[in-house]
Amino acid sequence: MVEDATAEFARTLAAEIEEARDDPAVGLPSTEALFTRTIIDELEEIGHFEAAFDLAQEGRVGRLPFRISGYAIDEEAGQLTLFATNYSGDVPPRRLPAAELLKTAERAGTYVAACIGGLADRIEPSNTEAGDLARNVAALGERIDHFRIVVLTDSIASGALPPTIDSHGKAVELQLYDIVRLHRVLGENQTRADIDVDLVALAGRRIACLPVASGAGHYEAYLAAFPGEALSRIYDRYGTHLLELNVRAFLGLSGRKSVNAELRRTLVDRPEMFLAYNNGVVATADEVRLESDNGGIFLTGLRGLQIVNGGQTVASLHRARRKEGVGLDLVEVPVKIIHVTEGDLEGIVSSISRAANRQNTVQQADFSANDPFHREIETLANNAWLESGRGRWFYERARGSWLAAEHKASYRSTEQRAFREQTPKSRRLSKLDLARYLSAWDGHPWRVALGGQKNFQAFMQRRKDETAPAPDAAWFRRLVALTIVYRTTERLTRAMKFPAYGANITAYLVAALGERTGGRIDFDLIWRRQSLSPELEALIENWAPQIDEALRGLVGARNPTEWFKKEDCWNAVRHRLPMLTDPLPGELANAADPARGAGAHKPRAELNVADYERIEECMRVPSAIWVSTAELGQRSGILHFKLAGICMTLANYAAGDWSRRPSIKQAKHGLESIAKVRAAGLFDEAQR
Repeated sequence: MVEDATAEFARTLAAEIEEARDDPAVGLPSTEALFTRTIIDELEEIGHFEAAFDLAQEGRVGRLPFRISGYAIDEEAGQLTLFATNYSGDVPPRRLPAAELLKTAERAGTYVAACIGGLADRIEPSNTEAGDLARNVAALGERIDHFRIVVLTDSIASGALPPTIDSHGKAVELQLYDIVRLHRVLGENQTRADIDVDLVALAGRRIACLPVASGAGHYEAYLAAFPGEALSRIYDRYGTHLLELNVRAFLGLSGRKSVNAELRRTLVDRPEMFLAYNNGVVATADEVRLESDNGGIFLTGLRGLQIVNGGQTVASLHRARRKEGVGLDLVEVPVKIIHVTEGDLEGIVSSISRAANRQNTVQQADFSANDPFHREIETLANNAWLESGRGRWFYERARGSWLAAEHKASYRSTEQRAFREQTPKSRRLSKLDLARYLSAWDGHPWRVALGGQKNFQAFMQRRKDETAPAPDAAWFRRLVALTIVYRTTERLTRAMKFPAYGANITAYLVAALGERTGGRIDFDLIWRRQSLSPELEALIENWAPQIDEALRGLVGARNPTEWFKKEDCWNAVRHRLPMLTDPLPGELANAADPARGAGAHKPRAELNVADYERIEECMRVPSAIWVSTAELGQRSGILHFKLAGICMTLANYAAGDWSRRPSIKQAKHGLESIAKVRAAGLFDEAQR
């Protein structure tokens, strides 16, 4: 019989899938596709996968059937991951024989074999995402040396899958996420208290340790050398839940000079020296289980384990073993475990983390859900009621917090009904959503194409580099408005049934709208309506095929999926954007100056296409030209000092890559100033 907690998790997940299926804003073709997208997104959010995308594709190669539901390609690591879904929708979940799940994996294996066996053209025409994926895998050829198939199912596996299968001469690793494992890794109520590590089971033995008592008596400490394999398995099981009290996220292995790249080199070239070369791990635990034997002290288990320093080390071990097949048999890692016996655990952990990380500065982009930025947005969401006063948006700072809040409200039926009416799932907003929507609008659609986690890290780094101000109520209303813009664009794009790259079309279309309008849109109007006008929806529907054509027309001989992830792609698309036409939708005709905030007074006269074209022309002028215009114009007396000041302001905007957009008046006066200086021949004189 299924455990009550797992059965409840399955019921909640099934209800979420059914609700999403009925939501016209989602627009996916089947409950299985919704299940796949939901699970892939949530597994990526907790760090189990990177840049993973759902993609349903099935057919035959000869007499053999193939079927996949998603993919992830890591060219740097030489790894291809395919997802294969077995979905029933049964509640309570049924038990499924391992043999049936193995067949699901083997159908995905046929896809791998066809791609690398020269049969990619038989899979799908080249103008589809599935066809492009097949040809990309074929082109990478020998550069991919690690194949992995991940089976996703809402059933209970009645047996284990083999660790690998042979697919037409290629060894393919298998992983299984059945409903029991999904509940374990995605369980909404999991806290550090639920992390209970059986070291004997994971390491195969007890781990010798040296107890060190603190003189003040506030904590106990234990020094040990953990097998690298055991640490990797602990991370595999609990993921980023191990880092709840830490400020760091895994930074990746790119870059020859990165700390993680050096870790990988040691793991591959000198695994026996890892203990000597590595600073090790500092962890805390709510409970430390020990055994004594012949005068020695051994660790057998840890409850409430949290890694407060060395998360990079553990994540690198996990990545090397799971993604790159690096053996960890010879790897030993120094570990210091702190058991706080009295006092404020989180305060002590914060002090440990600050002290331990002085050797390697913590960047804003490394912060987790505990970052003040995300806490402030959560507070704003809780206090930002809609115009009707009967609803609000829910910011899911920590994954699963919406479900936890709903569960808390369920103790009283009236509270549960009120919670669902006030904060339905359609108004749930995650950290990855926030980064996706703002990145696209601000002109970084290629970052969005990299996937949720990578885009999120880049977004947080940009906030640090640009020293962005703390969010306020107007900022939050703007965020919600952009969320509505993005999700509406996503819904309309899906309804148009493009053969491929719908997600990329959406991101680039939102970026195009931000580019053409100079970042102007009536955020307050969208906030009040909680929807877009029919006129703006019509504009989006008109632009979508043009964005699709621009993306495809610029691909050339490149792989489309990889090309869309390049800044060069956006720079090329920017020269082929659709044009605005009069009359403008109300959201654009009545847009306020974004520099004055979302609550600024609207201009008296409605804006038109000419206004937006002047802003766009202004933003094409380099910073050096604005500086020269100001200096030459004021020195010659052609420009009033106020006009010269506007040119210098625009120079600063240009130097900041137009993170601040010019106003209508700034663009008008700036362009007129350039024309005056040019007409006087001062640019020519300066060049001579």
